Amino acid sequence: VVLRPGSGSRQQDPPGAADGLALASDPGGTVNFLAMVENLQGDSGRGYYLEMLIGTPPQALNILVDTGSSNFAVAGVPDPDVTSYFNPELSSTYRSQGIDVTVKYSQGSWTGVLGTDVITMPKGIYGSYTINIATILESENFFLPGVKWHGILGLAYDALAKPSSSVETFFDSLVRQAKIPNIFSLQMCGAGLPVSGSGTNGGSLVLGGIEPSLYRGDIWYTPIKEEWYYQVEILKLEVGGQNLELDCREYNADKAIVDSGTTLLRLPEKVFSAVVQAIARTSLIQEFSSGFWTGSQLACWDKTEKPWSLFPKLSIYLRDENSSRSFRISILPQLYIQPILVIGDNLQCYRFGISSSTNALVIGATVMEGFYVIFDRAQRRVGFAVSPCAEVDGSPVSEIEGPFTTADVASNCVSSVSLHEPVLWIASYALMSLCGIILLVLIILLLIPPRCQHRYTDNDVVNDESSLVRHRWK
Repeated sequence: VVLRPGSGSRQQDPPGAADGLALASDPGGTVNFLAMVENLQGDSGRGYYLEMLIGTPPQALNILVDTGSSNFAVAGVPDPDVTSYFNPELSSTYRSQGIDVTVKYSQGSWTGVLGTDVITMPKGIYGSYTINIATILESENFFLPGVKWHGILGLAYDALAKPSSSVETFFDSLVRQAKIPNIFSLQMCGAGLPVSGSGTNGGSLVLGGIEPSLYRGDIWYTPIKEEWYYQVEILKLEVGGQNLELDCREYNADKAIVDSGTTLLRLPEKVFSAVVQAIARTSLIQEFSSGFWTGSQLACWDKTEKPWSLFPKLSIYLRDENSSRSFRISILPQLYIQPILVIGDNLQCYRFGISSSTNALVIGATVMEGFYVIFDRAQRRVGFAVSPCAEVDGSPVSEIEGPFTTADVASNCVSSVSLHEPVLWIASYALMSLCGIILLVLIILLLIPPRCQHRYTDNDVVNDESSLVRHRWK
């Protein structure tokens, strides 16, 4: 090894999808999901994107598909790292709302202005639709060198929309105007391919339903715990078939989400440490630099060698819709030991497709490339099925198995404290305001001139040790 510095519930026949058709608003009354197959391009390192036509006359842009945010935004001015941008002045149907908006991601941020315009999708739902769109005027670490997309399509819930949840999301607008079912599904086909290669790996975003040709076997569903991100409940992790034996709440600290806009599988720090130790212990490599696990180094092997046989399988257990059961999605090392760079004529270098996180477990592209993922918003559940494109050298690199009993885990692995809920945020601010008013009144009372107060005798002077202010700030 050469180290180099680094640069459910099962459902056999989904309703309305057995023949690839579902109600929609095109002239025939149906939409052919097969027309959406292979409508994405990209790779796990820089994201998967969809071609979209915006404005009148239409301006063609590539839009990143992101299930971990809720704003639809496009470059609105020239940027050194984007090849195209949307010019609102050239569109007769653009309407500015004059509302500034800023969105921050785990990496990168942008600031822009909200407006509306019409969009069409060459390989999507038939017709034109009026959508809220933010034109990005400034950004930081958002558009990166080499990316082939010019905007972002946030497909999460309106609770995450900026500047407020009153901004109707792209998909909510589509459901309302096109009258499609409140469900979409996603397949990303980059398994075993360079994570930042040509960027032409295929993928499919099916709007309004499920396309049977994009999966094999059964679909297993896990409930959406809360409608902001696609938050799910993870019960346990196994490395090489061995349970990590952590408290299940560790896996959901402080949330576990399914996010196509995140490149890696991100794990809470305690879970990440346990996974690295288990992989290192289980792998056939005795000595391995810590830089590989932290992402600062690549591991390189001779091109004729396939290092995947040296590493174990990783399994994630999700609670089934029947809460007394679970199922597991498993990825082989071909998905988390990722080819990234060729050195000279002989060396292929790989990166570790798992990283640590301070605030979430994120099922990102590292895992999602193994599955056809169904975001069934109507029934508040996320489904997983084995993807036919998740193969390397003709062999599947992902698995789904179940059901398993949940008798060995807690009845609830997700914290009940959710201060991100708007109602609880309002309640928190109200309580803090009340406390502030009470404190202000007390301070005013303490500062009232002596003539307005009781004349104390020497025997009833309130000393510092017992004063309210003293105890308030202890």
